[in-house]
Amino acid sequence: MNAADLGLPVAVPSTALFTDRYELTMLQAALRAGTADRRSVFEVFTRRLPEGRRYGVVGGTGRVLDAIENFRFDADVLAFLAEQGIVDEPTRAWLADYRFRGDVWGYPEGEVHFPGSPIMRVEGTFAEAVLLETVILSILNHDSAVAAAASRMSVAAGGRPLIEMGARRTHELAAVAAARAAYVGGFATTSDLAAGFRYNIPTVGTSAHAFTLLHDSERDAFTAQVDSLGSGTTLLVDTFDVTEAVRMAVDIAGPGLGAVRIDSGDLLLLAHRVRQQLDDLGAVKTKIVVTSDLDEYAIASLAAAPVDAYGVGTQLVTGSGHPTCSMVYKLVARADDGGADAPLRAVAKKSMGGKTSIGGRKWAARRLDASGIAEAEVVGTGPVPEVLADRQLLVELVRGGEVVAREPLDAARDRHAAARAGLPMSATQLSRGEAVLPTEYLTHDV
Repeated sequence: MNAADLGLPVAVPSTALFTDRYELTMLQAALRAGTADRRSVFEVFTRRLPEGRRYGVVGGTGRVLDAIENFRFDADVLAFLAEQGIVDEPTRAWLADYRFRGDVWGYPEGEVHFPGSPIMRVEGTFAEAVLLETVILSILNHDSAVAAAASRMSVAAGGRPLIEMGARRTHELAAVAAARAAYVGGFATTSDLAAGFRYNIPTVGTSAHAFTLLHDSERDAFTAQVDSLGSGTTLLVDTFDVTEAVRMAVDIAGPGLGAVRIDSGDLLLLAHRVRQQLDDLGAVKTKIVVTSDLDEYAIASLAAAPVDAYGVGTQLVTGSGHPTCSMVYKLVARADDGGADAPLRAVAKKSMGGKTSIGGRKWAARRLDASGIAEAEVVGTGPVPEVLADRQLLVELVRGGEVVAREPLDAARDRHAAARAGLPMSATQLSRGEAVLPTEYLTHDV
């Protein structure tokens, strides 16, 4: 249970300043020009996947919904804007009453995505929608990168549990978001208590090398830990001599010792040696947990080793070399005036260097082959072909400013497992390659 479940007060800080200054200066200019009320459609997408990745994973949708709800310009924020001369008084007066009252559609959290996928669509007036650009991208780029890395590690682990333990390798707030995204991507537990408290993710953890070094001997340390936590605990056995530590661990805890953890050395060789030693000592049910700068490739290399669980830190919270998904937030349609019923027309950026975009409010669907396996990501504007009507990917997230798509985190986790299972087998290859699904476009007028 978390704080809200217990009925305890939970601080909800404003997210209004999680933005770039130019969002507010654009707002001020649009208010003066009389264009701020034009109905507009913004879309989040990525032009390409990180190099070598076969699919992306949508992470952070639930956090985006929280951010939209808490996007408020309170007195302290407005005072800061005035003191810094960021926007004028009429703009501050407009911001004082700001509430997002538009609609948001998007890929549900845990779904996979591909280049051009309209991961999120934000509709409202230009003024209310443009302000959300930075906070939405900040969350989706970070969480989706971690979720994608977690998914690849989950595939490499082949069903063995994964422990998220990267809190000490990133910003303290990013650590909580990373633990959440890792859980969506397939990790089973986290060492981060804030993530467990906030998102009900199971937490684990026992001791570090410092605990062993604190005591006069390794035996004293193991005895203290077993006396405190029971024989089912996990003992860290690589502080000094692994073979002697394993012998001592079983001697102290008995054959019912829960697990041993190896955090250094040749993990493949040590895992085999430790497994044999444990079996010889009668500790046949004692598990082996390995840590030490693992990524998906290191995990895959241990597939044949007698390892029962993996703990991953640095590589996970940094997206395993790709800490962002390069998602963008682009205006794709807008009205010619501020009328509520004014028709939309497509707009798009046309520039050099591959930074073009496709105009129009888009839908997306995943076409399946005769075996029920995905074969293409279809993105279009205008009517949805009948054959794809029941394969649409975007769901309603916010209606008239009210969140309508709250769900347990386990729902996103289960969704990701199902979405990944529906991709071609080549999606799970760790070798470098192109996106496993092509993106096909069916564009018409808005």
